[in-house]
Amino acid sequence: MSKLQLDELNNLAGFVGAALVDSDSGMSLATIGGGGLDLETAAAGNSEVIRAKRRVAQQLGLNDTIEDILISLGKQYHLIRPLDSNPTLFLYVALDRSRANLAMARHELKSFEKTLDFK
Repeated sequence: MSKLQLDELNNLAGFVGAALVDSDSGMSLATIGGGGLDLETAAAGNSEVIRAKRRVAQQLGLNDTIEDILISLGKQYHLIRPLDSNPTLFLYVALDRSRANLAMARHELKSFEKTLDFK
């Protein structure tokens, strides 16, 4: 997977950075942007978030999957979206809250996932 496949995410309003992450290992397979945000650390930490939420859902007997997880900070939105095509992987996107359109970002991430090619 190359950085080029994530380039389209640059078009999200308020884009700060993004990573495609293996939730089992916490390692990012590709990153783009980030600025002062350490995407490698974010990838590892958000892998723990995904694993914890899945564990709790299982303990609660929820027969459902995670569509996305939103973390709202004072200045940023962090979106975590497990891939439908490969639940081990997830997209992590950080957005500048003052410029982002959260509803559009969620919609565009869902569409973007369909363009990923893992060959």
